[in-house]
Amino acid sequence: MAETTTLDASVLDEPLTIGGRTFRSRLMVGTGKYRDHETMVRAIEASGAEIVTVAVRRVNLDRRDERGILHYLDPNRYFLLANTAGCYTAEDAVRYARLAREAGFNEFIKLEVIGDEETLLPDVEGLLEAARTLVREGFQVLAYTNDDLVTALKLEDAGCAAVMPLASPIGSGLGLLNPYTVRNIKRRLKVPVIVDAGVGTASDACITMEQGVDGILMNTALAEASDPVKMARAMKLAVEAGRLAYLAGRMPRREVAVPSSPTTGLLG
Repeated sequence: MAETTTLDASVLDEPLTIGGRTFRSRLMVGTGKYRDHETMVRAIEASGAEIVTVAVRRVNLDRRDERGILHYLDPNRYFLLANTAGCYTAEDAVRYARLAREAGFNEFIKLEVIGDEETLLPDVEGLLEAARTLVREGFQVLAYTNDDLVTALKLEDAGCAAVMPLASPIGSGLGLLNPYTVRNIKRRLKVPVIVDAGVGTASDACITMEQGVDGILMNTALAEASDPVKMARAMKLAVEAGRLAYLAGRMPRREVAVPSSPTTGLLG
């Protein structure tokens, strides 16, 4: 019998929906730190990502300039998600979100308000203030935050379209440090939960998706890999595998061996 490559309907997943928009891929990628634009483009293609983030404060917003990132990203192919990376106050984050919209980005914004320059951990008060302001102004806010349930609930209550707890500090590559807290956030929130920051390699991505989260955003793990294109492909497969494993439901953990073949009806 010829092998079929068509997936059975039982293993297909529902699309990811954020703020009324649907996406097939649950992997989102950034655009910073690549050694050149060609490598960035090839890695993004290999990742299969549909959502690509752009740091408004750090890029040239003139799409005609060949030296700028936006020149290489087709808005008809990718959903370009502006972010407020590098902002340390609510006022700055709101200003750059508005600038992104005026520059032709969509109404979606990845909101970052950093509270500590060494760890790059979020400023919770500033984050909540900026989120409330931007939601009132019609933005679909995806809020980068720490892995704290109370903060996540407050962001959801503020009207955020998605909450994005970190796996570990930005750019650390330490992987998912607190699976329990991330699972708890996902269990309690109704809006999508996208893990952002800290994933370093494919096994990190798979383990993170096995917690039941809706997706992962990563940048450094791809850009600083020895081969960003190969790593992007690995991350694509890892995210898909982790999601499918979560949907399948893992076997229970046991402290004793259990035979995998029947123990009754054996031949004498």
